[in-house]
Amino acid sequence: MTRELGIGMLGYGFMGRAHAHAYRTLAHMVDPAIRPRLVGVAGRDVDAVAAATPQLGFEEAFGDWRQLVEDPRIDVFDNTGPNGLHAEPTVAAAQAGKHVVCEKPLGRTAAEALETWRAVEATGVVHMCAFNYRFVPAVRLARELIAGGELGEIRHFRARYLQDWLVDPAAAASWRLSRAEAGSGALGDLGSHIVDLARYLVDEPTAVTGRLATFVRQRGESEVDVDDAFAATVELASGAVGTLEASRVSTGRKNGLTFAVDGSRGSLAFDLHRLNELQLMTLEGPTATRGFRTVLVTEPEHPFLASWWPPGHVLGWEHTFAHELHHFLQAIATGGEVAPHGATLRDGYRAAEVCEAIERSSTTGERQRIEFHQLDDARAVVGAAPITSAEGAST
Repeated sequence: MTRELGIGMLGYGFMGRAHAHAYRTLAHMVDPAIRPRLVGVAGRDVDAVAAATPQLGFEEAFGDWRQLVEDPRIDVFDNTGPNGLHAEPTVAAAQAGKHVVCEKPLGRTAAEALETWRAVEATGVVHMCAFNYRFVPAVRLARELIAGGELGEIRHFRARYLQDWLVDPAAAASWRLSRAEAGSGALGDLGSHIVDLARYLVDEPTAVTGRLATFVRQRGESEVDVDDAFAATVELASGAVGTLEASRVSTGRKNGLTFAVDGSRGSLAFDLHRLNELQLMTLEGPTATRGFRTVLVTEPEHPFLASWWPPGHVLGWEHTFAHELHHFLQAIATGGEVAPHGATLRDGYRAAEVCEAIERSSTTGERQRIEFHQLDDARAVVGAAPITSAEGAST
């Protein structure tokens, strides 16, 4: 039997289009048991929302997200709005009984992300933080290889996310350059993705040392009070070490997400610009090689590919959202779990906590130990103190 789930979406811009396209694409996947119904989309600009509604495939336009929360036809609240609208609407929707998916970063601060997770978790609805790169077939294959011990003991994780859309000092200001609206710059926008990949592929970060930089502090009449770029070293619970780097002023880089994982028996590497490929080398077993070989991740036995095309017919960036939202709707329809492959709001909070520790390290010049809060932790202050002389000299 087909389960219809009514979708209400906040946001109609870049990310809203990606999510709407994914919902419409789900009919092409092998799962006739789930059918999303695109009920309504909301945004602050009523005329713009009305113009976007038929293009996105929704039935109605709303000028206030609260109308989505109150609408009994809506089962799922999909929050693709600006960062400053991630917390309140997501919590309100969950408290109204809607299942919720929220784009990253979950909050403008770790405290906001923590309270959002706590409030939503208390309602019992299904929830997900939209880290779509977990749903790239090559990334999922990397996870399987690492978890299966193919690389041996993991020693290094390196990730970069580089873009260039702010290289020009005359580039227009936007909400993304305001701390009050965005929370942070490249750190929360791009860094949250690579923090999540470190957590998903290897282990929890336990300490970080970081540096943030803002190269253009005035754009037009607007002051820029968020970072343009950051770099950090990270220590992971498994004993592995790593580096994280993100920038929105990296000349010539359009959407340059890359990562590499090195283990005692092998290594792998991924480049989003070649998202159907995984670079792999192993020292032992039937796949042992002297150097890296390219695995084209399009075989039917590879993650997600059974639902798509014959081998060698590659997928695109947009398919990550189809996989992600299918996973979320399937969890709702079947009573399944979003974790571990989907990111829950707990994961969204933890990514925010790591990002905030990187920013504290940049401010203080000290290595920061990371302490994650739990659901029943009533402390008001989020975050860990730097490692001091009582535990060893700060570095």
